[in-house]
Amino acid sequence: MSSNPEFKHIQEYLDKGAIILDVRTDAEFDEGHVKEALHIVLDDLEDEIAQVKALEKPIITCCRSGARSERAKDILKDKGIDAINGGPWQNVDAYI
Repeated sequence: MSSNPEFKHIQEYLDKGAIILDVRTDAEFDEGHVKEALHIVLDDLEDEIAQVKALEKPIITCCRSGARSERAKDILKDKGIDAINGGPWQNVDAYI
């Protein structure tokens, strides 16, 4: 498991009813993902902010390596959404 300090908050966020948001491409998502994850490709996230806000839940972002999910977290936080970067989707899946 990576040393990203946000990773220690994954269980805390899941306990708060967080939604897992996978921001990988369609092809990557189809190869495997966290069950029940919401899938919005990073490039489409700005256009889908209203959908994410409407969930009224904290968000755990994930991707393949953690880089895109970090960008997604920053986008969400800039829009007033409580979000953390969960890193690689397999990392988040280990908590499910």
